Amino acid sequence: MVMLWDAFLDQIKERGDYASRREAEQAARVVLALLGAHLVGPERAELAAQLPETWSLVLLDPLHAPEPLSPERFVRAAAAWIEGATEETAKWDVSAVLSAVADAADEELMRRVLLQLPPGYDLLFGHPQAL
Repeated sequence: MVMLWDAFLDQIKERGDYASRREAEQAARVVLALLGAHLVGPERAELAAQLPETWSLVLLDPLHAPEPLSPERFVRAAAAWIEGATEETAKWDVSAVLSAVADAADEELMRRVLLQLPPGYDLLFGHPQAL
């Protein structure tokens, strides 16, 4: 079942401890665009199908990363695009958004998404993987 826009944004706002929905929305746009640039194939489409349409379209933006970013570089990239963010606050932003994404997807889909990403993203999604 697809999560509603308000519920998804409220979840991010709460997890990120944002003062306004606008702040939560900015973080969501940046993080989902970056994530979408790193995913390919059916996992990208299946994950997008679990999100509200606005966020689904952001995730499906046709930009593709030339190389997969490590979790640290992903956070730095988010910091560069989120107004007023530092690397420390961007880590919080990334985790707030990605944990909401993980909650919208089932475990099997999350497992396949994490297989596409470099090691360490499981922590950003709030789903540590057993080794």
